[in-house]
Amino acid sequence: MLLLCTLSLAGCVAQPEIYPPRAVAVAPQPPPGPPKRAGGAVAILLPLTGPNAELANGLLNAARLALDTPGAPKLDVRDTAGTADGAAAAAQQAIAAGDAIILGPLTATETAAVAGPAQQAGVPVLAFTSDPGQARAGVWTLGLTPGQQVRRLVDAAKAHGRTRFAALLPDTEFGRIMAAAFETAVAEAGAPPPSVRQYSGDKAAIEQETATLTAVGARQGPLAEKIRAGRESADAEARDQAAELARQAVAPPPFGALLLAATGARLGEVTAALGKDGIDAGKVQVMGPALWAQPGARAGGGDLLNGAWYAAPDPAARAPFEAEYKAKYGVAPPSLAGLAYDAAAIARIGADRGGYALGLFTRPSGFAGVDGLLVLLPDGHVRRSLALFEIRNGATRVIEPPPPAAVPGA
Repeated sequence: MLLLCTLSLAGCVAQPEIYPPRAVAVAPQPPPGPPKRAGGAVAILLPLTGPNAELANGLLNAARLALDTPGAPKLDVRDTAGTADGAAAAAQQAIAAGDAIILGPLTATETAAVAGPAQQAGVPVLAFTSDPGQARAGVWTLGLTPGQQVRRLVDAAKAHGRTRFAALLPDTEFGRIMAAAFETAVAEAGAPPPSVRQYSGDKAAIEQETATLTAVGARQGPLAEKIRAGRESADAEARDQAAELARQAVAPPPFGALLLAATGARLGEVTAALGKDGIDAGKVQVMGPALWAQPGARAGGGDLLNGAWYAAPDPAARAPFEAEYKAKYGVAPPSLAGLAYDAAAIARIGADRGGYALGLFTRPSGFAGVDGLLVLLPDGHVRRSLALFEIRNGATRVIEPPPPAAVPGA
């Protein structure tokens, strides 16, 4: 394994810490402020028993890989059993043992249980959750968040001339987080407030919210009643005529970019409803979650996803880590393993520099992690530099590389 090292160029613009390790000269600098619990072990809190045990062991392997160098701090492995009580107990044990930093835990519930004891003891936490609600001073959420994705998409849409935004999202916790992040991102982009509708229930409920969002009745004008009557008719020919009328030229929708969050069969219901209301890929830039990177997640999207975007880490950045992990363990790493590797690599940097003062984590130039650049903020939120992907004929490709600086986003 190549040596873990950092870039520090005197008299030049500050560069991010570099890992996975690269063969460059080492020039360490002490972090500002007093070190915290210098010399302690690195605790990692994972659900090593329970339903997420297989994933947890993959994360543990990644952390060990990052610390597999001479002089690395000891890794203190503790099982949370996947529960809040288990996570709190594991954190308290790690703190009592004198551990200098906590990596993990995995979920938002576990992170909430760990945050209090860790903050009280002054022990920093690099958690693996993607819930931005768990971010706070000294507790960083390293997972890919909806806010990071949405801001990248809004910025890209604006750069392509889209200034009117809308969203059709599920009325779930994930959908509500997406909606809040979307409204914030659109406001920060200087665009008019977006139209956001959220749905729950059956197909009819989706169609009702879609009709409101797309203003289909006003856009179709005199055709609207004929289309409605034809669709409700028992006669197949009448329904075909209604479909043809719906395809006739109507006014454009009241937005140029549309954010969705559905996946699988529910995505098919959403795109079908939008198609009925005259929304197609030629009129609207459709955008969605990084979950669309998985073919099964977007399988029901149909033609409306032809040309759609999502924001996610560039897999090219991840390739060296995956190769190193597979060479070590004989299997490909789980998708979240990069979080554990990054957290352990940051811990190794802190150990090399004598401790874990705030300035170690929050350097403005950030860290070059497994999945690209990330910047840790004093309030526990994390900025990431994400690539822009396009879906075309069922396949995906990067159409814009990650920007050189991490975009804002929780």
